[in-house]
Amino acid sequence: MHLISNGKMSIHRLAEIAKDIHPFVTALHLREKQKSAKELFQAVELLTNENVPPSKIVINDRVDVAIVAKALGVQLAYHSLDTACVKVHFPQLRVGTSIHSYEEGQNAKEKGADFVLYGHVFPSQSKPGKTPKGLEELTRLSQLNIPVIAIGGITPENTEEVLQAGASGIAVMSGVLDARDPLLAVKSYIHAFRDGGGKYGSYI
Repeated sequence: MHLISNGKMSIHRLAEIAKDIHPFVTALHLREKQKSAKELFQAVELLTNENVPPSKIVINDRVDVAIVAKALGVQLAYHSLDTACVKVHFPQLRVGTSIHSYEEGQNAKEKGADFVLYGHVFPSQSKPGKTPKGLEELTRLSQLNIPVIAIGGITPENTEEVLQAGASGIAVMSGVLDARDPLLAVKSYIHAFRDGGGKYGSYI
């Protein structure tokens, strides 16, 4: 399970939540588009001060911060550095690519991405008014032989459906960060993930 920061919550609050839930997630993505490189690095320091291991932290877009912070990896978008370039120059990083179609998935695989983040699968609070991608394309993507992490509107109730469609894992934002009890929410997802046939912690 991947947890994605929402760019709205204070990093101090995120660190408080991460302190309790990091043993139950595979990766914590810092998706903080408005923060500078310095602020992102300080965010990593806050997380590690709460005993969140750098080996679980993924930095969105900023390869430089991921390298300096010795993070697990980086999540690249359409405007980011080229996936192949990052893999060649920084082979120690796990590189994820954000995609929205089968064709983009093919391209990410050809460029050497370690996994892809695909969505949004279901209607999502973070994508109001946008038509969800659904499960059919997810099933096609799962045939590319690259781990596909599904994101967007995923709940404990539909996690099994997502896994049966071929996803290797799930990524969640509001389902955990907006929950009254984030730790309980994470555990609900993990139970659903295991019940759906997923192998906890094995997909990036």
